[in-house]
Amino acid sequence: MCSRGSNKKYKYKNKFHPAMDGIVSDVAVGVKRSSEELNIYSSSPNSVTANGNDTSKKLRVEDRMESPPSRVLHIRKLPSEVSETEVIALGLPFGKVTNILMLKGKNQAFLELSTEEAAVTMVNYYTAVIPQVRNVPVFIQFSNHKELKTDSALNQRAQAVLQAVSAVQEGGSPNSDTTALDSVLAQAPSPVLRIIIDNMFYPVTLDVLQQIFSKFGTVMKIITFTKNNQFQALLQFSEPVNAQQARLSLDGQNIYNSCCTLRIDFSKLVNLNVKYNNDKSRDYTRPELPAGDGQPAVDPAMAAALNKDSSSLLGAISPLTAAAAAAAAAGRVALSGHSGCSGVLLVSNLNEEMVTPQSLFTLFGVYGDAQRVKILYNKKDSALIQMSDGNQAQLAMSHLNGQKMYGKIIRVTLSKHQTVQLPREGLDDQGLTKDFTNSPLHRFKKPGSKNFQNIFPPSATLHLSNVPDDVTEEDLRLLFSNAGGTVKAFKFFQDHKMALLQMSTVEEAIQALMDLHNYDMGRNHHLKVSFSKSTI
Repeated sequence: MCSRGSNKKYKYKNKFHPAMDGIVSDVAVGVKRSSEELNIYSSSPNSVTANGNDTSKKLRVEDRMESPPSRVLHIRKLPSEVSETEVIALGLPFGKVTNILMLKGKNQAFLELSTEEAAVTMVNYYTAVIPQVRNVPVFIQFSNHKELKTDSALNQRAQAVLQAVSAVQEGGSPNSDTTALDSVLAQAPSPVLRIIIDNMFYPVTLDVLQQIFSKFGTVMKIITFTKNNQFQALLQFSEPVNAQQARLSLDGQNIYNSCCTLRIDFSKLVNLNVKYNNDKSRDYTRPELPAGDGQPAVDPAMAAALNKDSSSLLGAISPLTAAAAAAAAAGRVALSGHSGCSGVLLVSNLNEEMVTPQSLFTLFGVYGDAQRVKILYNKKDSALIQMSDGNQAQLAMSHLNGQKMYGKIIRVTLSKHQTVQLPREGLDDQGLTKDFTNSPLHRFKKPGSKNFQNIFPPSATLHLSNVPDDVTEEDLRLLFSNAGGTVKAFKFFQDHKMALLQMSTVEEAIQALMDLHNYDMGRNHHLKVSFSKSTI
């Protein structure tokens, strides 16, 4: 027990033990033995406090691998130029980040998650994937403190960024009464952002940009163009504060797996003059504008301004690691990949009476091409799923961990296994292992497939495609009701080949997708089902 003013010194006692599948280990991830000391100010042994008034309360944090799980995590070896957003982004995929303490002089930070379970999941995940920020490996472990208390006067900017990102993640708007937040957001010089797309392996459309950025406020206008052989865009919000929120949350994030990295800064322009509504430019406030096929999207005066517009980005910030999908904030931004990590997932807490290899293949196939599925013989509430690569495994994990399937909340983590072994020839494993390597149902076999642009978290609303002409709304309502659940709303697209269908819960939608994706509607029409970001 460490009392106020204690000068007791703790030494680091770190060892690295890989986590076993399905067992959450209380481990420090990639922690090396070190004599570094972290001085913080503490008022109790179970809280970390930043308070610059009483320097007699300095305490060396017990940085031990033996520390029990805590919702407070200690992050070390951060690059000196790291931003608050990048640190917060490490925790976002695992749950709500409730507090942050930056110690930039020591290249360290403390991150507090809303629950201990979320923190355990995060530490367990990083036993398999060493986190990197700006191409620098960082070290994450449990703090021996149970709570993070911060003095807002000393930690003002970090708190403001946390509030902005958290509000966006929850789908709300930041509290404009918060002085610290106002001070950060008030720095926005313009409602116009200049966006550069790096590593553009897949096409990025104007509609994709609108979907990502509209989470942060009303998108008024977008102009896309190519300059210096790079795809760029100018995007105008209704208010500068929205532009600042988007920049804080999305700069450095990837739109698709491992590619299409967003580099965002403010434009010197304060208003965009759009002449045509087409695939290169759009004024959402003036839908009556002509398409102007073959015409330049920008008038000559605007073009001249573009050439002078500053592109003073913060340098080549490397994409965040897979788990840093602050993306999450936009609901669209996928995980950035991490080479060398396993493509095998361990899924536990399954309903063993209901689950089949086929149902797991269909659900996980929404986020990647599942190659093999094995329900464990001696533990039938758990399964191993081999995806095509580590990026797809991370994407599936981020979207499906914690979802409800057949009445049970499933847990998805990375497995220590590199492959899923098929049963020996002649051995009957009761159909628990299936090889889907040559399945025609893989969604992502084709490079650049439009399916990469339609990856969404599980939702109550489903997108249906490949609907035969003679199938009616009543037919589809009956089909999905029979799958179990209640159809709350339905809407055909104009050509009747696609539709949106809303179930009463996300769990019902998950079950319907597993049961009815690739359902034979007759005349060689197999129904395609995916999750939608829309509501009806």
